[in-house]
Amino acid sequence: MKKILTLVCVSALGGLLTLGGYKLFVEKEQTQVVENSNTSQLPIYVPTSNSNTLLTNTERPDLVSAANKTIDAVVHVKNTQINRGPQTWGDIFSGRTIERKQLAGAGSGVIISPDGYIITNNHVIKGAAELSVTLNDNRTFMAELIGTDPKNDIALLKIETDDQLPVVLFGDSDATQIGEWVLAVGNPFNLTSTVTAGIISAKSRDLSGGQSFIQTDAAVNPGNSGGALVNVNGELVGINTAITSQTGSYVGYSFAVPSNIARKIVEDIMEFGDVQDGILGVTGLALNSEAAEELDVDITEGFYVSGIENKSGADLAGISKGDIIRKLDNVEINKFSDLSGYLKTKSPNDVVNVEVLRDGNIKTIPVTLTKREDLYVEFMDMQFRDIPERAKKEYPQLSEGGALILENKNAWLYNKVGLRRNYVITAINDIEIKSVDDINNLKKEYGEDFTKYLNKLEYLDGNLKRKEIIFR
Repeated sequence: MKKILTLVCVSALGGLLTLGGYKLFVEKEQTQVVENSNTSQLPIYVPTSNSNTLLTNTERPDLVSAANKTIDAVVHVKNTQINRGPQTWGDIFSGRTIERKQLAGAGSGVIISPDGYIITNNHVIKGAAELSVTLNDNRTFMAELIGTDPKNDIALLKIETDDQLPVVLFGDSDATQIGEWVLAVGNPFNLTSTVTAGIISAKSRDLSGGQSFIQTDAAVNPGNSGGALVNVNGELVGINTAITSQTGSYVGYSFAVPSNIARKIVEDIMEFGDVQDGILGVTGLALNSEAAEELDVDITEGFYVSGIENKSGADLAGISKGDIIRKLDNVEINKFSDLSGYLKTKSPNDVVNVEVLRDGNIKTIPVTLTKREDLYVEFMDMQFRDIPERAKKEYPQLSEGGALILENKNAWLYNKVGLRRNYVITAINDIEIKSVDDINNLKKEYGEDFTKYLNKLEYLDGNLKRKEIIFR
C-alpha cells in the first residue's frame, strides 16, 4: 500500500513538472510565431453587397394595375375579304363566278380616343373588304379605314358609337429604358384579351433597313399584331408588330413600333390624310470599327455624313460632308436606326438641333426639316429626285442633269419599257428635264396621269447609256 501511494505521488509530481515546462518554454514560442504570421500576411478582400437582393412588395412593378388600365382598350380586329371563284361543278362548266366573304386574318388594335379611333398594323387590315372590331365586353362594330402607312406598318381605323370608349394614353417611347418592364396586350391565336410580360431588350432595332423597333421578350404571337405594348404606368410605348422566328411563333424576340412614331403617323393621317415626313437631307453610314478605319476617324459610334441633299435642311443649315452626327436634340445617335427613328417623329418645318463632330470639335447646328416634296416628286407612279452633285462630278454623262428614278410603281413603264430604279430621265416629249423642277412643271400642267400624253421618252439606263423610246 505504501509503495502504491509513493508511485501516485511521483506520477503527480512528474505531470506538474511537464505542464510547467510546456507553459514556460513551448507555449510562449508558439504564440510568438502566430503573432509574426498575422503581421506578415494580409487577409484577402472580396467586395460583397450587404443589401437584401429580394424585392419587397413596394419595389415590385405593379403589373396588375398596368393590365387593368389597358385590357379594355385593346380590341380584336378581323379582316374579311371577298373570295371570287366557282363554287360547284356547275359553276365551272357555266363559267359563273361566285363571290363570298371569307375571314382572311385577325389581329389586335388599340383605342386611342374616346370617340373610336383605333390604331393597328397595316398588315392586319391589308386587302380587307370589311373590317370588324370586337371590344373586350364582346360588342362588335364595323370599322372604317381612315388611312395607312405601309412603310411603318401602321393603320388608323374608326368605329362609331355613342359611348365614351376606354383608351390607352400615349407614353414617351424615347424615355423607355433597356431592362424596363412592359406588358404586351392583344389577341394571339384568337385568345381574346391576353396579357404577357417582359422587359425591353433593345431599342432602335433595325430589321429591314431604316426601321426603328423596340425589342422585348414579352411573348408575342400571331394575332398580337397591332396590340399594345405598355409600361408599368399603363401608357402606350409601342404597337406590337413583328417577331423573329423560324417557326412563325414566339421564340423570345418581339418587336414594336415606338409610340412616338405611331402617334406622329396617326396625327398626320387625321390632319392631312397621309404622312408628312420631315427630311434632314443627309446620306452616309453608321460608324463601326471597320468604317472608322476606312474613313480614318477616331470614333466608332455616330453617323458619318458622306453627302448632302441639294436644297435640304442640312444643306441650308451648313452641315458638311465629313461631319459626324452624334445627337439629334438630346437623343444619342449611335447607328442609322437611331437617326431614322427620331426623324420619323418629326414633321416638315420642325427645328432639330444637330450635334456634329467636326475637325475634333463639337458643334450644334439648328436644322429646319424640309418637306419630302421639296426633294422628291411623285409623277406617273414614279418617284424622282435630283442627281446628287457628287454623281455629276464622278460621271460626265450626268453633268447636264436629269431626274433620277428612285422608285417605279408604273407597271406598264416597268414591264414594257424597262424603266428601273437609278435610271435618269433626260427628256419627256422633247421637253428637256434638268431637275425635278421640270417634272413638277409637267405635273402642274397635266396632272399626275401623264401616261396618255406620253409620246417620247429619253433616258440614261443603269450603265449610263443614252436611250430613246417613241410611243405611237
